[in-house]
Amino acid sequence: MEEQEIRGFWDSHPCGEHLVGRLSERDRGGYEQFFNRYDAFRYKLEGHIPACLDAIPFAGKQVLEIGLGQGADAEQIVRRGARWSGLDLTPESLARVRMRFELRGLPFEDLRLGSALSIPYADHAFDIVYSHGVLHHVPQIREAQKEIARVLKPDGQLIVMLYARWSLNYVLSIAVVRRLGLLALWAAKWAPAGIHAQHLQQAREVGLLRYLRLSRFIHANTDGPQNPFSRVYDLQRVRRDFPSFRVIKAYKRFMHAPPLPVRLLPLGGLLGWHLWVHLRPLEAG
Repeated sequence: MEEQEIRGFWDSHPCGEHLVGRLSERDRGGYEQFFNRYDAFRYKLEGHIPACLDAIPFAGKQVLEIGLGQGADAEQIVRRGARWSGLDLTPESLARVRMRFELRGLPFEDLRLGSALSIPYADHAFDIVYSHGVLHHVPQIREAQKEIARVLKPDGQLIVMLYARWSLNYVLSIAVVRRLGLLALWAAKWAPAGIHAQHLQQAREVGLLRYLRLSRFIHANTDGPQNPFSRVYDLQRVRRDFPSFRVIKAYKRFMHAPPLPVRLLPLGGLLGWHLWVHLRPLEAG
């Protein structure tokens, strides 16, 4: 899996845009309305995020965010007093975040195009590196975590949200319900529209059995059928993939397992889809 393929996907499929309506070239004057619409949707669906951010001591800290999306969390972090810098693989995300900050008069330290595999900042430059829903899309994660450890101060923290392996979404919805649903569509020779049609097309291209292998199916069932790469994590895998760090805190949030109606179940801390992990560089002792 090449980084160029991942960059191309996220540049043409900006994070979350398909959920709130596309921001087209004809609509460049509508950024403010788009950001309002996006933020309202994001924090209604994932209402735990502001509370998680409130618990992080951002005020006065040098913070690097890796993977910026539409800049919603970036704005929240700046409003909590951080001296924020942002790094993203895609020019589209950088342009949107820059526009968000300009429209809202928000200060920031720096904004750069670049890769987590070669972070363009000096050693020990940051107190906190924050990355929400990004590092599970990085195939060469051990290279990335080594770079993150390099740019963190020895007593700094890496705070990440990773897709959770031991979640209702993975073990039931993705591994069982969605695979059975695709098999049923295939057997019925039905021609659906939308996302189901995309899954069927992908299955035809690579072969049904190969597509249904969970190691392949996970990619297409996190951020859309064309998503090139995703991983799911438990703490054992976190420790294996982030060997330059030790885990200091971990918790789950967000009951999410479409098409199952589980959102209101009070089980997010046990079976949530979002695994938040706080890590400290090993050199901190």
